[in-house]
Amino acid sequence: MASLRNAHKTQRTHRERHQPLGRSHLGPLEKKKDYRVRAKDQNEKKKALSTLRKRALNKNPDEFHFHMINSGLKNGIHYENVKDEELVVGDVMQDLVYVTHRRNVERKKIEKLKAQLHLLDNVEEKPKNSHILFVDDEKEAKKASPAKLLDTHPALLGRTFNRLRSSQLASLPDQLTDATALENMSKGKKKAYKELAQRIEREDKLRIMQEKLEVRKKLMENKGKNKEKPQLVQPGTSTSAPVYKWPQVRKK
Repeated sequence: MASLRNAHKTQRTHRERHQPLGRSHLGPLEKKKDYRVRAKDQNEKKKALSTLRKRALNKNPDEFHFHMINSGLKNGIHYENVKDEELVVGDVMQDLVYVTHRRNVERKKIEKLKAQLHLLDNVEEKPKNSHILFVDDEKEAKKASPAKLLDTHPALLGRTFNRLRSSQLASLPDQLTDATALENMSKGKKKAYKELAQRIEREDKLRIMQEKLEVRKKLMENKGKNKEKPQLVQPGTSTSAPVYKWPQVRKK
């Protein structure tokens, strides 16, 4: 029994004292685990500074690096001297295959969106034409309702296409005859047209990049052969690929 009593005494958990009330304004008292984290971080910083100091002492002041002439300071701002190149690619063939694949994917998505929307115009733009309704007198014009004259729902008055009549709306499910549901359908169509415009713009950028890569590939193939260099007719821009004129060679 005495051994068990002594074992219980040796298994007491070590408790660190808290910050005394007279020093509470100094913040919480640092514990052993906090000191270890702080000491480890401080030693790593000392080691990094020592390594950088050794590298600075061992560096050759006459050593040349291309970055010395490809960069500089202008009005206290560091800048890089970047050569004006039309397109910088590592492997032209791999990039050309990837860009062609992405363009085909975008084209298929555009065709799918167009098939769903059935229209090519932009819904966000206001229609250029106007619908004039004629009545007998001014008194009737003040009381007349465009929705009743056109026999449609008031939420469909702003549409210039597929404006369903009341009899057609009655045959639809109840959720489609609700004004809120019709407004949500209009918002969804605007969102779809916005996505279509973005995809068309992205496909156009991919087309320009594909044309530039094809021109670059032809130039690389022509460079390896002993042929005359093609003549640059029109330099490339952000919206078009460069145009070269190859000399005519008679085939035997």
